[in-house]
Amino acid sequence: MPGVTCWRRPVAIEKVGFYIPGGSAPLFSTVLMLAIPASIAGCKEIILCTPPAENGSIHPAILYTAQLCGIEKIYKVGGAQAISAMAYGTETIPKVQKIFGPGNQYVTTAKQLVQYQGIAIDMPAGPSEILVIADNSAVPAFVAADLVSQAEHGPDSQVILITISSSIAKEVKKEIKKQVNKLPRKKIALATLSNSKIIILKSIEEAIKLSNFYAPEHLILACEQAEEISKLVTAAGSVFLGNYSPESAGDYASGTNHTLPTNGYAAMYSGVSLDSFVKKITFQQLTKEGLQKISNTIITMASAEGLDAHKNAVSIRLIN
Repeated sequence: MPGVTCWRRPVAIEKVGFYIPGGSAPLFSTVLMLAIPASIAGCKEIILCTPPAENGSIHPAILYTAQLCGIEKIYKVGGAQAISAMAYGTETIPKVQKIFGPGNQYVTTAKQLVQYQGIAIDMPAGPSEILVIADNSAVPAFVAADLVSQAEHGPDSQVILITISSSIAKEVKKEIKKQVNKLPRKKIALATLSNSKIIILKSIEEAIKLSNFYAPEHLILACEQAEEISKLVTAAGSVFLGNYSPESAGDYASGTNHTLPTNGYAAMYSGVSLDSFVKKITFQQLTKEGLQKISNTIITMASAEGLDAHKNAVSIRLIN
């Protein structure tokens, strides 16, 4: 209203820390997923921690990508130790204000614990997971490939297929056996598959209800009416529609961010985006006339809450 002006301004978080997994799979793509939006947001200081190999080196792809993104402060430290170092600061590693990046269950737990110490985190992003919902239009080889692609992440990952077709379930199972045997990371994939499920339900509606309850990190709708069905999705980190939208596209190049909530946290957390690297500060400016127009509302509400000093902060301005 006249005399009362409000606005909001996004301001970059100044000091951010990245955790980049670098064990059996050096996730240099995560450097891109975090550094690019941080750069666009205008973060002034970026700290990167990644676990070194047994010989003490960092994978060259991680180093190259960090250099490409302008990251100069890189530390050879992994696990919960890296999270605590960025949260509290050490003699060599600066303290940051917000920590980003996925990790194993120890990294995820450490991130959640440091939140109690005044450090922000992007989200709980732990071992990877995927859920595929498939109807009769799904291509079994494609579905199997998507499940196996997540299974190779690590033995604590989980993959789930929900289908309304027993024949699709059988064909996918055959394809998984065929494809997994060709993998260099076969042992890891088999460990993951031993903790995974194929579930047959009566309808796609039931499948969506179960998916929303599970709240997967990645959800693939290998269904004929995928776009229409996607309107029923209320809990998922990132959703892939149709037979030609593999989860791998989101991991690398389709344009969405692959740093996503896991372990059911997609029910209340979003994945990383530009917004993750800024805080929004609100501003207001009132003229004397503007304050007069809303004074009765403020005074009445302050009185009702028994906060007389709040009421006085308005009334004193109206008589002077």
